[in-house]
Amino acid sequence: MSTRGMGRIYRPSYTSKRTGERKQQSVWWVDYSVDGKRYRQSTRSSNRKGAQQFLVKRLNERGRGVPFREFEKVRFSDLAALIESDYRKNRRRSIARLQNSLSRLGMRFEGWRAMDITEAAIDPYITERLREGAAPATVNRELAALRRMFRLGLRARLVRRVPIIEMLSENNVRKGFVEKRVFLALYTELPEYLRCLVETAYLTGWRRNELLSRRWRHVDLDAGWLRLDPGETKNGEGRQFPLRGRLREAMTEQAVRKTVVERQTGRIVDALFFHLDGAREGEPIREFKRAWASACRRAGCPQVLFHDFRRTAARDMVRAGIAEAVAMKLTGHLTSSIFKRYAIVDERMLIEGADRLAKLHEGTATPNKEVLAIGDLAR
Repeated sequence: MSTRGMGRIYRPSYTSKRTGERKQQSVWWVDYSVDGKRYRQSTRSSNRKGAQQFLVKRLNERGRGVPFREFEKVRFSDLAALIESDYRKNRRRSIARLQNSLSRLGMRFEGWRAMDITEAAIDPYITERLREGAAPATVNRELAALRRMFRLGLRARLVRRVPIIEMLSENNVRKGFVEKRVFLALYTELPEYLRCLVETAYLTGWRRNELLSRRWRHVDLDAGWLRLDPGETKNGEGRQFPLRGRLREAMTEQAVRKTVVERQTGRIVDALFFHLDGAREGEPIREFKRAWASACRRAGCPQVLFHDFRRTAARDMVRAGIAEAVAMKLTGHLTSSIFKRYAIVDERMLIEGADRLAKLHEGTATPNKEVLAIGDLAR
């Protein structure tokens, strides 16, 4: 079959080594051109009609300007490079997490053709990762990276399709809070240089990295604001927290410490949270894992995480009667669903709710003599 400008199907001939005769292969091939480049490709079919359909499909693909013959050359590593470039170009803060996911995915799919990474190949990967003890949330991050790789590949016309990837259900929402008595016990055990940082996290619910990246230019004691500039937050939006009550006192005390350290060292202290003594005096706090673990152990709360302050602050704002929209602005939650995930109702809030209900019913007369017993009603 041959149509001018449309390509053709044919069965290649060959010479039999045994008889020397010219014969035709049983498998049909296609011959077509894309952007002036000629392609010959086996249809892997001995059915003439199937070969014609294969050619039509290739020609339709050519009509969209896509050299789909190149699909067979695209590898997992090509898609991995694509997503890493996308993260760097958009300055995504989670590139380290992405690289961990790509490393895990690469242990299975490195060297694979992209077209072979199908649902049938992904399902065993999920099963194996869970068998290794990986948490569903961890596997989901890896699957999300894989799906994003294919979407970028589809946009770049490197793959035909994005495989259907179903995420695992997660049940990893922590439900603990840092009650005030626990916070006070922990605060007492902390090294002095960490106290202002931890108290600020407890009062604001801001993330660890958001606080550690604060500089004195982000603090306005006169106007009474602690600020995060646009692009510095996880969701990209700027944020500010009013300096009121104990938070203002903590910032004022930290300003005094800054002045003392600058006089003692002769250096300018730019970071809001900094070391107070030793060789690192005046330097920004970057890591405090050991100091945190030791203080938690001495305070009798080894299970407490720094991120628990975020959940606690959201819960406390709900307790204080702050409107959800305002609380979300203060803590930096972009969606209501995520905020509600943190503002979990605890036992104390349930008791407070029951107390309010009891007060509502106080003074309501109960006609005891006229009320039938449950046993009477059952008769």
